Amino acid sequence: MQLLVFILAYPFLWIISILPHRLFYGFSDFVFFLVYRVIGYRRTVVQENLKLVFPTKNSKEIYSIEKKFYRHMCDMFLEMVKSMNLTKDQIKRKFKVLNIEVINELEKRRSILVVCSHYANWEWDVSMNNYIEAKGYAVYQKIGNKYFDRFIKRVREKWNTTLITQQQTVKTVIRNQRDGVTGVIGMVSDQSPQAHKAQYWSEFMGVKVPVFNGAETMAGKLGLAVVFLKVSKVKRGHYQAEFIPITENGKNTVENEITETFLRLTEQQIKERPEHYL
Repeated sequence: MQLLVFILAYPFLWIISILPHRLFYGFSDFVFFLVYRVIGYRRTVVQENLKLVFPTKNSKEIYSIEKKFYRHMCDMFLEMVKSMNLTKDQIKRKFKVLNIEVINELEKRRSILVVCSHYANWEWDVSMNNYIEAKGYAVYQKIGNKYFDRFIKRVREKWNTTLITQQQTVKTVIRNQRDGVTGVIGMVSDQSPQAHKAQYWSEFMGVKVPVFNGAETMAGKLGLAVVFLKVSKVKRGHYQAEFIPITENGKNTVENEITETFLRLTEQQIKERPEHYL
């Protein structure tokens, strides 16, 4: 059954990926109409979340953010499909890195943990490895369908990236340290654990929430540098990334410092353009 689903879906995804710019985003507009106007996918949830974190905004402002969010969401998920047939030169034009020197200087001394959020187009974040000198890794979660899992790995790894699971991350860093190799590990770090499993709680966008602090734990134990990846949507289909250092050595930070800094940087990013946060 998994193979059948993949065989049926793949040609459709491939056709979408080769559409020229105007047709591609025209199709995204059509998907937006279906998702937002016809199906109304999770609109109540989105509205409630926006009212929760932006209590001072009026209904007109909430509606404006909501509508922009759905447009961006459709663009972003289709841009993941577009990755199938993007060349290295094309992705460099679409996803620009402003200060890669931050990474290239740090990696001369130690391995780096790059943390980011589900903001803008995190799927294209892995293309930053086209710019860095060190070996690049991306932490990912396996997909239940093994054929789609292989497909996603193949697409992401063409940007000089090695995909590793969360369980493989610490072992990979330790092995690299033993071999005298520095690496850059990218991790999306704004997921929220189940409340009963949470080891740490913090305030995020004015709400008390359970927070994963695995990135901080790993950086502290292994002495990793930690850098926040801030991605901005410049215009439709074009993004730019900026690296913001959090610490040069996780061992030299106090408890929860890395996690709190990450949360505050993520909040700042959301407040600037809330419609680009998933």
